[in-house]
Amino acid sequence: SAAGTSASEASSAEASSAATEELSGTLSMNGSTSMEKVIKAVNGAFMEKNKGVTVNLNLTGSGTGIQEASEGKCDIGNSSRKLKDEEAEKLDATVVGLDGIALVVNPANKLEDITLEDLAKVYSGEITNWKELGGDDKSIVVIGREDGSGTRDGFESIVMGDKEPKYAQELESTGSVINAVATTDGAIGYASLANVDETVKALKIGGVEATEENVKSGAYEVQRPFICATLKGSDNKLVKAYLDFILSEEGQALVLAQGAVPVK
Repeated sequence: SAAGTSASEASSAEASSAATEELSGTLSMNGSTSMEKVIKAVNGAFMEKNKGVTVNLNLTGSGTGIQEASEGKCDIGNSSRKLKDEEAEKLDATVVGLDGIALVVNPANKLEDITLEDLAKVYSGEITNWKELGGDDKSIVVIGREDGSGTRDGFESIVMGDKEPKYAQELESTGSVINAVATTDGAIGYASLANVDETVKALKIGGVEATEENVKSGAYEVQRPFICATLKGSDNKLVKAYLDFILSEEGQALVLAQGAVPVK
């Protein structure tokens, strides 16, 4: 029995050294710029925990992330919108957080609140001056994201119904939308709640403030999931370890610290 114990001890020692050895290599990700702050924080902590692992992150938008993940060009595609049916045939979607899409205006704008209906009219060009909404007599400059952006997809699917959006500017990242709204009088734009700063003002939607609590409760309607998309049936140990980590207590605390809403 003594031999038995030492054999089992040896095998458990082997198993634990194998476990630490297993987690080495490179994990590649591409996708959503809205998820940048969250993912960078999680990646840093994950690499700190697993010294043998390098996580490479590209930020080219949700559409590209999903496409590359489904073609096996990256291990994880980060998406700030739900997967479409045809994408979900190839990919598993792990929801790692929730995000409100904030409607931001220039801080000089005196409007505080807008209804979903009026928002759709602003973005379709039916309402073109802030005075029509009780604001100042100023032309509305409609700013949004480029085609293929998860934020744009989320915003349009929630807000626009069958109305066609008319953009004055279509910008390629969350940061550039916030910057444009901050520096353009009369501008309105949409951006991930996690990225909103004091250079812009977030409007209430139908009286409901864009806050983490209101996103989690569902009271704030303009919201979408943050997703890590991975190939169905993949047995990539690094991917599994990463998803376990981001959904762990520590990982979800990082999601929250970066302004998104945890799912656990």
